Amino acid sequence: MTEDLGHPLGHVGVWTFAFDGQPSSRVREAAAEIEELGYGAIWYGEGFGRDTVSQAWLLLSATRGVTVASGIANIAFRDPIALAGAARALGETFPGRYLLGLGGHRVDDTTHLLDGYPVPSLGRAVSTMGAYLAAMDAVPAHSPSPRPAVRRVLAALGPKMLSLAAERTWGAHPYFVPVEHTRRAREIMGPEAFLGVEQAVVLDTDVDRARQVAAAHVAGYVSAAPHQEANMRRLGFGDDDLVGGPSRRLVDAIVAYGDAGTIRDRVRQHLHAGANHVCVQVLTVDPTVLPDREWRELAPALRDAAP
Repeated sequence: MTEDLGHPLGHVGVWTFAFDGQPSSRVREAAAEIEELGYGAIWYGEGFGRDTVSQAWLLLSATRGVTVASGIANIAFRDPIALAGAARALGETFPGRYLLGLGGHRVDDTTHLLDGYPVPSLGRAVSTMGAYLAAMDAVPAHSPSPRPAVRRVLAALGPKMLSLAAERTWGAHPYFVPVEHTRRAREIMGPEAFLGVEQAVVLDTDVDRARQVAAAHVAGYVSAAPHQEANMRRLGFGDDDLVGGPSRRLVDAIVAYGDAGTIRDRVRQHLHAGANHVCVQVLTVDPTVLPDREWRELAPALRDAAP
């Protein structure tokens, strides 16, 4: 049984890693503007900047009604007791506005390095995630329970994790996926589960320059994230696409680049393929800079993306 729908996210949101490089005052200003522009949700990643809970508090306190979603909170970074308590506090304080996305990369050794820092491994992905969800659910609540309950989604790519997302949470948040993955995910998850898809974009009418930014993004994930490469192979991409740098076919499948209309069309394709929501990650030459201009330029076009 999936979790209750709760507060709607709308069809289009923003996804970014760039908040981490900004002072908190700048993040608050940006979040307020994103909400004012009409985006339905603000999604953020987690690395070694602000932890996922602190970032959520910052974004939620700077806005009035927009959904704030972790995309994702890495389960290797914290005990389920800590995250269960934090999620309850966020849900109580900002009713219906916090969406907890959970995920984490599987590695085969006891630790792996992230930016040179040793992070504990997770073991087998689906069983580990199932156990983490069960542990969160079992944590006693000695504070007021949020109403509605905080919704959870999983960073799901493969069929087993997608099925777990549909069965045990509100749904899935696939990252770094083409439209074909959205179509397959909807078939696996059924019609009721939430499907919120990340879509990387480059807003630049200089096609060659835009493709360079897009290719660098794709190359980084294919080379550093084995689970992403495995997912691409499940979708029919082979050595010609993945070895020695990403092929143009792969880059074009993962990143939408060009003018606002081109990006709107890709968002529409995901929605027609079964996504409930698409969160747009704007890529730029300097990933540490907030893409304010691009968010502003895309907003009018993306308001028309809904089917």
